[in-house]
Amino acid sequence: MAGTVHSVWRGAAGRVGQTGTPERIFPWWSFTKTVIAICALRAAERGLLDLDLPRDGMTLRQLLRHEAGLADYGALPGYKADVAAGRPPWSRARLLAELPPPPHPPGQGWRYSNPGYMLARERVEAATGRDLATLVAEDICAPLGLRGLRLARDLSDMAAIHWPAGRQYHPGWVYHGLLIGPAGAAAELLHGLAMGRLLSPDSLAQMRQRHPLGGAIPGRPWEDTGYGLGLMSGTLRGAGRVWGHSGAGPFSVNAVYHFADLAEPLTVASFTDGHDEGRAEWAAVRIATGGGVARGPG
Repeated sequence: MAGTVHSVWRGAAGRVGQTGTPERIFPWWSFTKTVIAICALRAAERGLLDLDLPRDGMTLRQLLRHEAGLADYGALPGYKADVAAGRPPWSRARLLAELPPPPHPPGQGWRYSNPGYMLARERVEAATGRDLATLVAEDICAPLGLRGLRLARDLSDMAAIHWPAGRQYHPGWVYHGLLIGPAGAAAELLHGLAMGRLLSPDSLAQMRQRHPLGGAIPGRPWEDTGYGLGLMSGTLRGAGRVWGHSGAGPFSVNAVYHFADLAEPLTVASFTDGHDEGRAEWAAVRIATGGGVARGPG
């Protein structure tokens, strides 16, 4: 079941190409963050929440941009050991207790934080009175006509995952939530966002306003990097400006990006097995540029 699956969307005409087995179900990993941010901005448009209202010393905007001063759990030895051993996910309380001290005060730096998105999801759910699964179904799937996208809650949901290793992975280990769905739905979702079908122009502009992070990442196609509200953004070698999100888990990776600088902008979703996000990113660049100059290591 190795290999890369991709889906491409362009303009108002929609999908223009797919390879592999695009109807299969894949974990979206951190592309879920993009979806949480969209739900937050839609709620803000309705006046249900304020992105800049402090709570526990942090604003929702800071949480969505990884500026809230929270650490992450991915490198915790106990976390990695328990995931690898197939043990049940920790409670929310244990997760927060295991986190390292905050690396900086809110608003005074940048640190990628999955727990920050757990808190962001909780704030959006509290403000809207709807859980994430309902928000995704009503605010994203319905207006775009998406099929096959859902929130994984337990091992029974993972039974449909394309990668066999994923069928034994408990989605509760992704504390902000793990969306699963076809590659085509991921591309269609981000393309719909780019085409203005999910957010107002002002909200999309806020989402794309980014915290600059730096230059090239070794082994990956990034030449310039930054982070907006649930969006990785910057320039990719040979492809110009892009925005979207990469994701990685114990058994697979993905890259879902809108290529804004091409003669005809398009959106690519690339899903593959392994542990290296760069593999999916390089594949997305090659697909977007027609197999042009961008080549990954090896």
